Amino acid sequence: METQVAGDYVRIFDTTLRDGEQAPGATMTSAEKLEVARALTRLGVDVIEAGFPAASPDDLAAVQTIARECGRSPLAGRTEPPIIAGLARATRTDIDRAWEGVKGAARPRIHTFLATSDLHLAHKLRMSRAEVLARITEMVAHARSLCADVEFSPEDAGRSDPEFLYQALDAAIKAGATTLNIPDTVGYTMPDEFGALIAGIRANVPGIEGVIISVHCHDDLGLAVANTLAGLRAGARQAECTINGIGERAGNCSLEEIVMTLTTRKPRLGLSTGIDTTQLCRVSKLVSTCTGFTVPPNKAVVGGNAFAHESGIHQDGMLKHQSTYEIMRPETVGAGGTRLVLGKHSGRHAFADQLGALGVALDGPALDRAFDRFKALADRKKHIGEADLLALASSERGAAHAHYTLDGLQVGCGTIGLPTATVRLRGPGDIVHVRAAVGTGPVDAVFKAIDEIVGAPVMLLEYAVHSVTEGIDALGEVSVRVRPDAGTAGVVPQSDAPRSRAIHGHGADTDIVVASAKAYLAALNRVLDDQAAVAALEANRPVVSAPPASRELPL
Repeated sequence: METQVAGDYVRIFDTTLRDGEQAPGATMTSAEKLEVARALTRLGVDVIEAGFPAASPDDLAAVQTIARECGRSPLAGRTEPPIIAGLARATRTDIDRAWEGVKGAARPRIHTFLATSDLHLAHKLRMSRAEVLARITEMVAHARSLCADVEFSPEDAGRSDPEFLYQALDAAIKAGATTLNIPDTVGYTMPDEFGALIAGIRANVPGIEGVIISVHCHDDLGLAVANTLAGLRAGARQAECTINGIGERAGNCSLEEIVMTLTTRKPRLGLSTGIDTTQLCRVSKLVSTCTGFTVPPNKAVVGGNAFAHESGIHQDGMLKHQSTYEIMRPETVGAGGTRLVLGKHSGRHAFADQLGALGVALDGPALDRAFDRFKALADRKKHIGEADLLALASSERGAAHAHYTLDGLQVGCGTIGLPTATVRLRGPGDIVHVRAAVGTGPVDAVFKAIDEIVGAPVMLLEYAVHSVTEGIDALGEVSVRVRPDAGTAGVVPQSDAPRSRAIHGHGADTDIVVASAKAYLAALNRVLDDQAAVAALEANRPVVSAPPASRELPL
């Protein structure tokens, strides 16, 4: 992958390990820095600003290690290794320390800076303009005496007097700077202002055509990417950025966002980079892990929701054609793929499609009933996954020919008072039945109330509960096995085969007592579906008002 700067080529200067690490709480160990540097090398960045060697002995050691490990040999597909840069204030001590840090690289760079805004001159540096120009000349020349590649940054360029800024840049060029970085240090400028600033530099600084103009924009007003793009369109050919946009205060220009803007809108912008975009998500996760800074779900390009769709309108469009709601393919940034997230905003089309992908075929009334239950679940549960869908589909199979359906349920239980349940079922002829019962626990009370309505005596053989999904709002599933009862508690008829077989039922809900009621009803509906059992029941058995004693549950 060629990294030589051409007319339309934009160098990507990554400062995650320097400016990014300066974000409060983002400090990385030397081992973590090296791991990130290796990932940035594989990603294809042109310049890695490895740190601020004068900051501490540990920072110096980290820069030296990165220079040796990542800055000596090109990776497969590249003609040369990345440039390894070290930051230095415009002092001899800092510049000497920076050189000590990066000199082990095949392509070292010293990056030095000095403020040029009147605000900084008066309140921070307490220097005159003449003194600043003299310091720039002296320190850039010193850096150039050590290293052939020197970058100079006029700090707070966005708020500097343009005429003085031109003088400062002219002094840096004459002293040997090869790259001039124009920082919007406090994220103050607007895109049109910043673009005009770069255009003014190109038009007014002698010798500017012989150096690379770089842009370094902060995100205090959320304009870092927009300002960087404006600078590139005005003629800058190096973009300084960080993974996930981390950095001082509100952060820096996000590497993944500026790279994918240049990639996605290349026909309009005519600019390119050497970045392997398929590694963007991987590197984003690595930096997030090393710094402890979680990537917001709505983060552009690498956020968890960047390629997720919940709106029914969007999902319908995506199922018809990907480009309706995605301007780039998730594979191009290394994301797992498009996700149609099922939630309360999802439509029937996406619901049916997701069921089909799981091998579940529902249509007509069955799909309508399952979709209605899905919507009811989505109102109570934020995230609905595959396990939830399978549970809903399984419930539909049990409810497809339901004689009785659960229409309402209320229970009371605890250490004081008796466990009670009031059940409302909708039965044949759309008749509503309501019963209340007392049990040894809320589930037992529910089952007794259901028995009084349905009148199909059974023996409960098995009752099992498990969580379908994770989390406090997990969907719970209940499975029961029953056997039609001949009428005597604990006695199972052996001669009547249709009535002696065990029948299974299950139900799912975020409320485990409701899931229990659904499971028990599913089993009873299957008992009623067994025509032989129903005929025998009608011919030989009166409706009973209580379940067998052996079936009581302490739940």
